[in-house]
Amino acid sequence: MSDVVVPEVVLSSGTRMPLIGMGGATTPLPPPDVLTSIFLDAIEFGYHHFDTAAYYGSEEALGRAVAEALDQGLVKSRGDIFITTKLWCTDAHPDLVLPALKKSLQRLGLEYVDLYLIHWPVRVKEGTPGFDFKGKMLPFDMRGTWEAMEECSKLGLAKAIGVSNFGTKKLSQLLMHATIPPAVNQVEMNVGWQQEKLRAYCREKGIHVSAWSPLGASGAPWGSSVVVESPVLKEIGMAKGKTVAQVALRWVYEQGASVIVKSFNKERMKENLQILDWELSQEDSDKIKLQIPQRRGYSGGMFVFEDGPYKSLDELWDGDV
Repeated sequence: MSDVVVPEVVLSSGTRMPLIGMGGATTPLPPPDVLTSIFLDAIEFGYHHFDTAAYYGSEEALGRAVAEALDQGLVKSRGDIFITTKLWCTDAHPDLVLPALKKSLQRLGLEYVDLYLIHWPVRVKEGTPGFDFKGKMLPFDMRGTWEAMEECSKLGLAKAIGVSNFGTKKLSQLLMHATIPPAVNQVEMNVGWQQEKLRAYCREKGIHVSAWSPLGASGAPWGSSVVVESPVLKEIGMAKGKTVAQVALRWVYEQGASVIVKSFNKERMKENLQILDWELSQEDSDKIKLQIPQRRGYSGGMFVFEDGPYKSLDELWDGDV
């Protein structure tokens, strides 16, 4: 067992969440038994926070890994593992939220998740496969959908509830009628897309920001190498004896956000946890803030249609493009 202890943040719900999480999305997905053993390795290395989603197809493999980790004594109890899953766009409707969470729990083999997120502020027709959303976008009933999320919380099926990919305008609409405010907003955040405006808003409202794509997703079709090939990060890494990835992750961590890292390579999985016992200097932070060009990696263009609820990227991202 690992002696790495990842610090936790206390969410507005009172739930404690480890600040480094292991992501469960990749294409193509490894076979289920391979994926389960990858998650088990991660638990052994010291990851106690796992991020999956109905859409990722990794819930079952993760659930099996948690069960095996408990059997093997890698963790003492279910409470030692923090599990996030997400509501997919086909289920983003008041009547479908609770059944969707129950299906996720069935796949995970769990009685509750620690955090349940609305994956996107988007609704598409039931049964729509993949991201083929043309002609299938429907109006998103944010208020009704959030009320159903609150019901999941009240039933104890989700210890905390939150959102993902919400901009400031959508968050403020949500907060106007929420009786349980979102505990987390999980968004794209890295040195190449620092999200200062959104982070400031979330800080003011007590919403914890969690960073997906903290390394810029350079391997993904939509990703970019702006993070992993950054001359600024390379220079800082050389001076500190750290990898570019470690510098990039440490920067996110120092902003008070949690990082969702995703590497299925054992050595990199270990390296991604080695960001806790050193820090960036003020000069390093200033360079990262001022010298790295800013551009959103994931455009979200697949959600934008002339006849859909979002007619422009500006509308999708609340003007923060």
